[in-house]
Amino acid sequence: MNGANNTAFALVDCNNFYASCEKLFRPDLKHMPVVVLSNNDGCIVARSKEAKALGVKMGMPLFQAQAAIRQHSIVCFSSNYALYADLSNRVMAILEEEAPRLEVYSIDEAFLDLTGVEYAMDLLTFGKRLKAKVDKWTGITVGVGIAPTKTLAKLANEAAKRYPATGSVVDLMNPDRQKRLLSLVDVSDVWGVGRRITERLRARGIRTALDLANANPRAIRSEFSVVLERTVQELNGVSCLNLELVRPTKQQIICSRSFGYRITEKQELREAIAKYTTRAAEKLRKEKRLCRVVNVFIRTSPHAHDEKHYRNALSVELPNPTDDTRDLLDVTEVLFCRLWRDGFRYMKGGVMLADFYEHGAYQHDFFRADGMKANSQALMSVVDQINRSGQGNIFFASQGVSPQWAMKREHLSPAYTTQWEALPKVW
Repeated sequence: MNGANNTAFALVDCNNFYASCEKLFRPDLKHMPVVVLSNNDGCIVARSKEAKALGVKMGMPLFQAQAAIRQHSIVCFSSNYALYADLSNRVMAILEEEAPRLEVYSIDEAFLDLTGVEYAMDLLTFGKRLKAKVDKWTGITVGVGIAPTKTLAKLANEAAKRYPATGSVVDLMNPDRQKRLLSLVDVSDVWGVGRRITERLRARGIRTALDLANANPRAIRSEFSVVLERTVQELNGVSCLNLELVRPTKQQIICSRSFGYRITEKQELREAIAKYTTRAAEKLRKEKRLCRVVNVFIRTSPHAHDEKHYRNALSVELPNPTDDTRDLLDVTEVLFCRLWRDGFRYMKGGVMLADFYEHGAYQHDFFRADGMKANSQALMSVVDQINRSGQGNIFFASQGVSPQWAMKREHLSPAYTTQWEALPKVW
């Protein structure tokens, strides 16, 4: 390992993010075990450190965890995506202020480019200051891993979580420290090394991250892939993965949910499809794209016994691409009516948009009218602004007024940061 590199990256990761968000406005739960549930309150998708210590497993169905929940007074929450997204945005805004360049990797993780920061401040000191600022300004605790490559920064971040003596900040810029940590890390814990690759590596005697770092890069490329060869280089302190400063444009947008109960009425499922269409259109406009292909799908549960099963999907290619919710609702209504069959208990439906174009970068169908509604862009912009403001909500009548088909969210916490009426009250 040469460690010769003039780059420096930090990976900042929010600790137990969903559970931490739920605890933030509930100080009474500070030391209580907390779990967050998936859509329709089906499975456990996030755990506080106290819940992890009790042996609660990720992905465990809620009904299987009931005994542990009662025994240990575990507090359950339905997924509150509005709360999590808002707090994530606050964390990322702080990181963006502190680093020259930032890559938001996921809702609770971000890579920072710290190249050159060491000339102004020791990187360990910088990491501790950054952690303290995020903790104080948002109430969300984070871990910070610093290293010359993104792969090593990932491992440094894991070490920051695993070893309390680090104070949740690990500086892995020193090659000797890199070797010591890599010798303690199983090869399966290296970023990008999946289960099948792990089995093949172990068959070659490569069991730790250090073993992989010491492997011949050319041999790894020949037997595995150029991607794993880059991982070897990254473990040796040679940066091969740059920050992705511009988020790749989505190739498709899917809006779909399992329903809170089985739907047997056509109007209820029609409202659900309209809701998903509206949400997909909002996401499309956020991407600043137009779509040309629209797909609608519905299905019953494949696991239901003693029931008739049905699943189907239909797509249509529009004569001219659009991002107007009204255009898309017209299309999905027609597709849905062709898909609907009486006598089934539907458990899921959804809408997919695909074949995206930039505004002004597509060829109109000369044999068809443009079909663009008057003031379409201005109207959709106003609708989106109002809905994002949190001060009101504009929706299309086809979505229904009070849908009964919505996800089951019996343990949903208030939208503390995005709705005035949900603001915490101090008496």
